[in-house]
Amino acid sequence: MIGTVKIIADENIPFVKEAFQSIGKVELVAGRRITSAIVKDADILLVRSVTKVNEHLLAGSGVKMVATATIGTDHIDQDYLNRAGINFANAAGSNANSVAEYVTLGLLTLASRNQFQLAGKTIGIIGVGNVGSRVADKCRVLGMRVLKNDPPLKETSNSDEYIELDELLKQSEIITIHVPLTVSGAWPTFHLVDDNFLKRLNPHTCLFNTSRGAVADTTSLINAIKNRQLSGVLLDVWENEPAISPVLLSLVDIATPHIAGYSFDGKVKGTEMIYDAACKFLGERPTWNPKLLMPAPAVPMIQIENENKNDQEVLLETLRKVYDIEEDDRHLRELISLPADEQAKYFDHLRKTYPIRREFYNTRIDFAPGITQTLKDKFTGLGFSAR
Repeated sequence: MIGTVKIIADENIPFVKEAFQSIGKVELVAGRRITSAIVKDADILLVRSVTKVNEHLLAGSGVKMVATATIGTDHIDQDYLNRAGINFANAAGSNANSVAEYVTLGLLTLASRNQFQLAGKTIGIIGVGNVGSRVADKCRVLGMRVLKNDPPLKETSNSDEYIELDELLKQSEIITIHVPLTVSGAWPTFHLVDDNFLKRLNPHTCLFNTSRGAVADTTSLINAIKNRQLSGVLLDVWENEPAISPVLLSLVDIATPHIAGYSFDGKVKGTEMIYDAACKFLGERPTWNPKLLMPAPAVPMIQIENENKNDQEVLLETLRKVYDIEEDDRHLRELISLPADEQAKYFDHLRKTYPIRREFYNTRIDFAPGITQTLKDKFTGLGFSAR
């Protein structure tokens, strides 16, 4: 069967041709340009979140398997795939650490701008799956008190570690959201953040959303920021992407173009996961090894000197050398000055041309004499290798 399998793949999936050419003929297409005509004769379809996979796209095609190189699946009509007998796979957990590192940078950056210490602050995490659990771990490393809300997990685990949403909103000084986008069921998340949600927050709460744009209502967010109900807002995801609201963009503190999970390591892990799933579907043995293609990290080593700075300042200064979240923020804000008909294209351009960003474990920390064990533990707790 190898060689006769036709594979249509989003061109933004890294190494997708190198991986899948061992099991078929790969045709690369821009994710938003994948149409029913393009997939008509395909056997396997590989996508990211920008491609809506449903009956309209696949009806009458030869597609036997769909895989998305993402954690989220709200762009996939899985009910239709089940009815049509089409195999499905996603890359659950592949970019969870990437998002957690992004949130860490966001917390340190916002704390620096607003001149407060993260240690001792209470952070509420809504959604504690692959991403939220890693965020919780890193927040504890930063000395934060962590509250968790996840109704599905609470129901299945019957654990009292998950609290009710009202209680989380009442106690939290910072809230970060890591839920899938759902519009039905017992716990829908569409417009979870609405007027009612925002009115229940403590005054001067900071809000992060790196899940899906439609989890937060744009109008409600705009009004809350203008009315100073929020003291800080970080958004990586937006309603109606790529046609995002320039008004909301102008108001938030940190804004990025849906790239929290865009570490190169996370994206390649996503490729590897769907490649393995396709091999299993076809009954083939996986042979592709992504480690042979990974580039060297841009920052392989950082020396930490014994300077007169507190731990939070040292962490932010060091982490910025690996990933500068404020550079992503500056690039996205350029969208505001563009003509309206060019803004969506620019948003997509930023994602398509996103530079290689490596995760913390690729960087070794070399500590000068006199560095406290507490600070050393924070670096290793955040994922850096150290000596």
